[in-house]
Amino acid sequence: MGAQQVADRFAELYGARPEGVWAAPGRVNLIGEHTDYNDGFVMPFALPHQAVAAVSRRTDGVLRLHSADIEGGITELRLDDLAPGGDHDWTAYPAGVVWALREAGHEITGADVHLASTVPTGAGLSSSAALEVVIALALDDLYDLGLQHWRLARLCQRAENVYVGAPTGIMDQTASACCEAGHALFLDTRDLSQQQIPFDLAAGGLRLLVVDTQVKHAHSGGEYGRRRAGCEKGAALLGVDALRDIPYDGLDAALARLGDEEEVVRLVRHVVTENERVERTVALLRAGDPRAIGPVLTEGHASLRDDFRVSCPELDLVVDTALADGALGARMTGGGFGGSAIVLVEAADVDTLTKSVEEAFAAGGFTAPRVFEAVPAAGARRLV
Repeated sequence: MGAQQVADRFAELYGARPEGVWAAPGRVNLIGEHTDYNDGFVMPFALPHQAVAAVSRRTDGVLRLHSADIEGGITELRLDDLAPGGDHDWTAYPAGVVWALREAGHEITGADVHLASTVPTGAGLSSSAALEVVIALALDDLYDLGLQHWRLARLCQRAENVYVGAPTGIMDQTASACCEAGHALFLDTRDLSQQQIPFDLAAGGLRLLVVDTQVKHAHSGGEYGRRRAGCEKGAALLGVDALRDIPYDGLDAALARLGDEEEVVRLVRHVVTENERVERTVALLRAGDPRAIGPVLTEGHASLRDDFRVSCPELDLVVDTALADGALGARMTGGGFGGSAIVLVEAADVDTLTKSVEEAFAAGGFTAPRVFEAVPAAGARRLV
């Protein structure tokens, strides 16, 4: 989606050229699932797929929103009327960002916005975070707020948690705002410290495929919230601030203390072992051994499937088919209950593996998946 195309459509809608055009990407999480709201470690990277926004300021307290991807005309909202729970469609995401900025004391007097996105919705690739971050960055620039990207990510998370009502962690917004091309982002979600880890699979003859199962998911659904509540219960029972505080070598003792709390045991086990998998992946990439991360990815899928129980038949089919066809590793990515899986594969095997997955879906009577290569891209930025 070109910046000029989005700017031209803005001019058609609003009768004037926009003050600027900004972009924010979706993301793939390489490893570290459901750890972010437990103060743990994650390792996402940005996708070339992005939300693009043409934006201009207003001075009359009005927010006007239009999306190239949603049927309908311009939605007009008054800033003074913005409140959590008031919006129930896509406009809640940009409106929530404006609300969060104003709640934080920043003087936003209105905006005209036209959006277009190539991030697949409901695929576990953070289309909502891309939408939030591109609006936050545009308003930061236009209103000279001077906020660092990680602070914008925090405000976007607040918009999604409070305004939209989705209990997500900080990973998605930080990835969209802060990732760098050719790198994966090693993020400590407790203190928000970041390390950019070189991640050039092509140089080693490897590829990372994303398989969008076409099974839609929604973070605001009850199952996601129940998992988060279960993790918080586990931390409370173990007397720690967050599950991040349970060391990997102390996991067995911690689980023993939980007694017959079977569901909590499973959730705690996943989070603690997943944090260790992130650290192991970082070490392997730093050592220049990307092939060795394959089994770590597969371990992560087993944990998400069996302990966290957020997989689905389509995601399991991707993983099982890919591994049977010689993939180095595979796992679901994102919050689960649908969405996408990632597959680490030798470059020479991409076509064969893609065909195998497509045939397996057809044989299972599932909707045909969308398969594409994931290449680490740049984070949020101004285009024009």
